[in-house]
Amino acid sequence: MTEPTRIGVTGATGRMGREVITAIADREDCTVGFAVNREPDGETVDGVEIEPASEFASLLAEREPDAVIDFTGPESATEYVRACTDAAANVAFVTGTTGFDDDQLAVLESAAESIPVLHAPNFARGVQALVNVVGDAVQNLPGYDVELVETHHNAKRDAPSGTANRLLEEIEANGEFSDRTHGREGEAPREDDEIGVHAIRAGNITGEHEIILAGNHEEVRLTHRAEDRGVFAAGAVDAAVWIAGAKAGSYDFADVIDA
Repeated sequence: MTEPTRIGVTGATGRMGREVITAIADREDCTVGFAVNREPDGETVDGVEIEPASEFASLLAEREPDAVIDFTGPESATEYVRACTDAAANVAFVTGTTGFDDDQLAVLESAAESIPVLHAPNFARGVQALVNVVGDAVQNLPGYDVELVETHHNAKRDAPSGTANRLLEEIEANGEFSDRTHGREGEAPREDDEIGVHAIRAGNITGEHEIILAGNHEEVRLTHRAEDRGVFAAGAVDAAVWIAGAKAGSYDFADVIDA
C-alpha cells in the first residue's frame, strides 16, 4: 500500500490554513506532517498541534514532508520556499498566495530550478474551466466590450485578485486590448480597446469572478462563484499530492487538472 503524502501547512490558523488541515484530515492519501503559524499560542486545528513558524526549517528536516502548502503572504511565502530548497529539505512547494511583486516572483522561479514549485492564484476546478473557455469567448466575439468584476471578503489584501489577473492575461492574449481601466469616475467614456476591471471587497464573500462581453445588441456573462473556501483547500491538497516527488520546475493548477 502506498504511504500517504506527508504535507506541511503554513499559516495554519488563517482562513485557508484551517481549511487545508481539514481537507487533509478528510482524505486517506495524505496526512499533516506539521503545521506552523507566526504566533501559534498553543492552538490546535482538527487535533493538529500548531507549531511556531520560526521552527519551519528544523521541522522540514525532522518531519521530512513530501510537500508544503502555503497560503500566507508574499514575504513569508518567499521565506518558506527558500527553506524548502535547502539541500537537506528538498521539499515540493505549493502556494496559493497572491500579490507577489516581480522580485518575489523571481524567488519562486529561482526555487523551481531545484524543487517542484506550483503557484496558482486559485485552486478551484471551476475557475480553471473558466480560464480555459474565456479565451475562446473573446476570439469568437471580436470588438465586443469586455468588463471583469471580482468580489471578495473585506480582508482580501490584493486588488485585482490573483485570479482576476490570470483571467485578464487570458483575455489580453486572445483579443486586441491596449489598456486596463480600474473603475471609473467623473467623465470617463469607454475606449474601444480597454478592459474594465472592478474589485469589490465586502463582508465575508468567499469569491466571485464575472466576465461580461457585450456588443451587437447582446451580452455574454461568464461567472464563477465559490460558495465555500473548502473548494480551494481541496484543490491545493490535490496539487500537493500530485506534485510530491515531481521533477524540479514551475507548475500551475492546470497541470494537476490535465493529469
